[in-house]
Amino acid sequence: MNFHVLTLFPDMIMQGLNTSILGRSMEAGRITLEAVNIRDYTINKHKKVDDYPYGGGAGMLMQAQPVYDAYLAVEDSIPKKSSGKTRVIYLTPQGKTFDQGMAKEFAKEEDLIFLCGHYEGIDERVLEEIVTDFVSIGDYVLTGGELPAMVMIDAIARMVPGVLGNQDSGENESFSNNLLEYPQYSRPEVWQGKKVPEVLLSGDHKKIEEWRLEQSLERTRQLRPELYEKWAGENQEYFVRKEKREERRRKKLLKQLKKQTAVNPNGGVGEGSASEEDT
Repeated sequence: MNFHVLTLFPDMIMQGLNTSILGRSMEAGRITLEAVNIRDYTINKHKKVDDYPYGGGAGMLMQAQPVYDAYLAVEDSIPKKSSGKTRVIYLTPQGKTFDQGMAKEFAKEEDLIFLCGHYEGIDERVLEEIVTDFVSIGDYVLTGGELPAMVMIDAIARMVPGVLGNQDSGENESFSNNLLEYPQYSRPEVWQGKKVPEVLLSGDHKKIEEWRLEQSLERTRQLRPELYEKWAGENQEYFVRKEKREERRRKKLLKQLKKQTAVNPNGGVGEGSASEEDT
């Protein structure tokens, strides 16, 4: 997968993402990252890319021409596809809030272009011309689009096959199914007097998976009730199966209790079948 970032600060993008898992993935050729300096495409001899907004107001506005020419340079470098032009993501508080579902959707693309604004924003005309997706990473304002772009690239890249050493890691993390991730433990078995839950030491993979799901549900219910309600609404069959499972366990336990009380500690007959002496 190929990421292209239109920015005034290319070093910020490259230095921020060229490490750890993403850095190794770039070295292996699983993903590529290109930071394009918008200033390189201005026709102003002083490399100026902003000007005062028409109608007045505080601050400066990024001009359409350098942004558009930088976009064209990237678009022209991408092999033509039958699907049309490349998706261009503009990072803005006015956009749809980014989530794990969007990360998975964007990860299906071969190329993505990110447009990072600065100052008071970008001339609306170029946004109308090139942007396909308006995206926000939260209801707050940052000084530019570089940090949101890096957040999105990190999340999207993790969904690309081969980027994570264990692809299950990406599928089982928080938000992958509208649930927060279950608690996890490593060695030692006991730390500061706290023990690893017994079920994780049992080797029973079915019970472990059940426990993990229960933990995810409880954690989500407490911390993100809106996500829990969404999951519960879409997975009613889970609660039906859970009730049947618990009913079987209750019956099994009751049966065991009856067997235990049928014989008294001395080997005689207990409550289940009274002797003459008992009467």
